[in-house]
Amino acid sequence: MILFARALAALRAPASVTILALLGLVPPADAAPCPGQSDALGTARVMEVPPGARVGTKSFPQTLPLADREVVLTFDDGPWPTTTAAILDALKAECVRATFFLIGENARIRPELVRRARAEGHTIAHHSMTHPEATLAGLPFPAAVAEIERGIAADDFAAYGTVAGAPRIPFFRFPGFAATPALLDYLSQRGISVFGADLWASDWNKMTPEQELDLVLRRLDAAGRGIILFHDTKSQTAAMIPAFLRALAERGYHTVHIVPASATARPPN
Repeated sequence: MILFARALAALRAPASVTILALLGLVPPADAAPCPGQSDALGTARVMEVPPGARVGTKSFPQTLPLADREVVLTFDDGPWPTTTAAILDALKAECVRATFFLIGENARIRPELVRRARAEGHTIAHHSMTHPEATLAGLPFPAAVAEIERGIAADDFAAYGTVAGAPRIPFFRFPGFAATPALLDYLSQRGISVFGADLWASDWNKMTPEQELDLVLRRLDAAGRGIILFHDTKSQTAAMIPAFLRALAERGYHTVHIVPASATARPPN
């Protein structure tokens, strides 16, 4: 516990890159080959995230300790018919693992897509029960907590068939990044890490897949690394992802898969 407390303090501090590595919370590269595709992008390594972390420079002063040209792929708002399946197909073809921040209502309706994502090695994370129009910051505190907890329960039931006292994957992203100090404190007390993003594809705007690809690559080349936000509910994103993964490989980028601290040492649930 002392080790994780120090790691969490390090992740919230500007020196987190070196301290996390020194504490051994960044496992070695995952060099497993991609069957049938020798030039696949693949997943370069797995990174463990300590409990209660707050990362993503769009929301917080610090982000994950990524090396140059390393990216974490995240998808919000799913699962959604057709588009989530297409994105899972593209990720599977390139042996890339991503993180899906699910809306509980969508997970409840489409558990087969949640189970597929989990079975293919992706991280199942949380994004509230209904993605309320007013955002969680616009709700009374008890209602916002209920939105969070109901979403976690729905996601876990869809993924695992049971609901435990704590989320299986303690990762959360606020809808619209609209956090409050009280809700951040609540999640920290629950040991739940909060994710912002370092860059996004702006795929909530209408554009062609080609326009989205150009936009996100320009932003990524400017940033050099980071947590990238997509939405697996968007048809333009689903159409763009195969070309995006190919472009990452061609440009020398590497993908990092995020999991809770010590999750790699535990047997699958």
